[in-house]
Amino acid sequence: MSRTRRGVLCAGLAGLSALAAALAVADALAVLVRPAASPVLVVGSLLVDLAPEPVKEFAIRTFGESDKAVLVAAIVALLVPVAFLLGVLAAGRPVRACAAAGGLGLVVAVLAVTRPAAQAADALPSLTGALTGAVLLALPGSRRDAAGPAAPRRRFLVTGLGVGVAAVLGDSALRWAVPGPGPAAPVPLPDHPARPLPPGTDLKLPGLTPFITPADRFYRVDTALAIPRVDPRSWRLRVHGVRTVELDMGELLRLGLIERDITLTCVSNEVGGPYAGNARWIGVPLATLLARAGIPPGTDQMLSRSHDGWTGGTPVAAILDGRDAMVAVAMNGVALPPAHGFPARLVVPGLYGFVAATKWVTDLRLTRYTDEQAYWTRRGWVTDAPVKTMSRIDLPAPFARLPAGPVPVAGVAWAQRRGIAAVEVRADGGPWHRVRLAAVPGADTWRQWTWTWQATPGTHRLEARATDAAGRTQTARRAAPFPSGADGWHSVVVTVT
Repeated sequence: MSRTRRGVLCAGLAGLSALAAALAVADALAVLVRPAASPVLVVGSLLVDLAPEPVKEFAIRTFGESDKAVLVAAIVALLVPVAFLLGVLAAGRPVRACAAAGGLGLVVAVLAVTRPAAQAADALPSLTGALTGAVLLALPGSRRDAAGPAAPRRRFLVTGLGVGVAAVLGDSALRWAVPGPGPAAPVPLPDHPARPLPPGTDLKLPGLTPFITPADRFYRVDTALAIPRVDPRSWRLRVHGVRTVELDMGELLRLGLIERDITLTCVSNEVGGPYAGNARWIGVPLATLLARAGIPPGTDQMLSRSHDGWTGGTPVAAILDGRDAMVAVAMNGVALPPAHGFPARLVVPGLYGFVAATKWVTDLRLTRYTDEQAYWTRRGWVTDAPVKTMSRIDLPAPFARLPAGPVPVAGVAWAQRRGIAAVEVRADGGPWHRVRLAAVPGADTWRQWTWTWQATPGTHRLEARATDAAGRTQTARRAAPFPSGADGWHSVVVTVT
C-alpha cells in the first residue's frame, strides 16, 4: 500500500474513532438526561414520523418487532462513511472538519428540542457528542513532527480508539447504574375482580399460543425508539372535558379498579401475524374519568397523549357503550412493564391498538375528529378501527414435516366485543370441518381451537376461517392492514411423509 493510501486510511479510521467516541459520550449523557435524547434516536424518531405508509408497512412486515433495531443500525451505518470522510478532511483541513461535525451536532440538537414532549436539556447529548467528535478530529492536524505526517494520525488513532472504548464502557456502566423506574407501591386488589377462568380455557397443546400471554411475549408495536422512563411519583393524568381534572397515581387508584381479561390486536397485523395478545388487566374505567371531567356537547373523540408526545384518537361512543375500557395500571397481576406502558396505559376492547391502547398515557382530551387528528389518523388510517374477525393456525407450523396419520391442528381466533362462535378448517380446498372450541371468560378475549386431521403423504395446504357471534364469517378476499386492518384466511403448507 502506498504511503498516500495508508495516510488516507489512517485518517478515515481516525474519523471513525471520533464518531465512536462522540456517539458513546452522547448516549452516556442521554442516559442521565433522557434516553430519547440520544442523537441516533432523535434522527430515528424523525425518520419514523416522515416515512410514508408503504415504508412503515414494509418495515413492520419484514422486520417485525426488530424494526427499531434495524433502523438504528441503518442510521449508524450511514454515519460510517460520513465519519470516514470527515477524518480524511481533518488531516488537511481540521477547521472545516470540526465545523462540519459541529454543524451536524447543532442540527440534531435543534431536532431534539423540537420533538414532542421535548425538554431544553435534550439538546445536551447532541451538542456534547459533536464537541467530543470535533475535538478529536482536530488532533491529527494540530501538529507535525519529524516522524512525518502519518505519525500524529497513528497516535491519534490509538488515542481515539482508546477514548471510544472507554466511552462505550462508561456508557454501559451508566446504563447499569441508572435503573429504570419501578412501581411506587404494590398493585392494589381490584374492587371488581375478573371471574375465574372457566375450565378448558387453555388447551395446553405444545406449540399452541397460551390463553394468557406472558408480558415478555406480548407483542410490542409503537413509535418509541427508546422506552420512556416515567417516575410514578411525579406522573399525572390530566383529563380535559367541561373541566380539567388532574390525578396523581394514588388518586387514580382510589377511583375503583376493575380487572378484566382482554385481547389486544395491532392494526398492522398481517393475516396469521403475531401482533395479538391476551392479558388480565387491572385499571380504572375510562367512563368514570370522563364523567368526572364532564363531556362537552358534540364530543366524538378522546384524544390521548403519551409521555413521549404520541397521540391516539378513541371514539367516545366506544368508551360509553358499556365495554370495559380502562386506564390500566397492571398486567397479569403485576404493575405494567415499562415496555407495555408503565405506569399507565389505555385498554379499550374491540378496537385496534392504535386508537385503543396508548401507552405511557398522561393526557386525555375530549374533542372532535374535525378539530384534532391523532398521529395515525393524520396518516390516513381509519378513526373508529373495530377489530375484524380473525383466526390463526399455530399448529402445525408453516413448512413443517409431519408423519402420516392423526395430526393436531390448532390455533386461536378473535372477534373482540362479538366473540367467536365457530372456527372451520379445511385441507387442500376440500370440505370445511368444524373444530372444537375452548371455553372463554367472555367476548373480549381470543379463543383457542383444535381439530384432528388425518394426514396422508404429500404436500398439503391447511386453511382456517372463523365466524363471530354476530354471524359474520371471515372473507377469503385478502386485504392489506392499511387503512383498517387485514382480511383473509390464514393458511399453512406442510409436508406429510
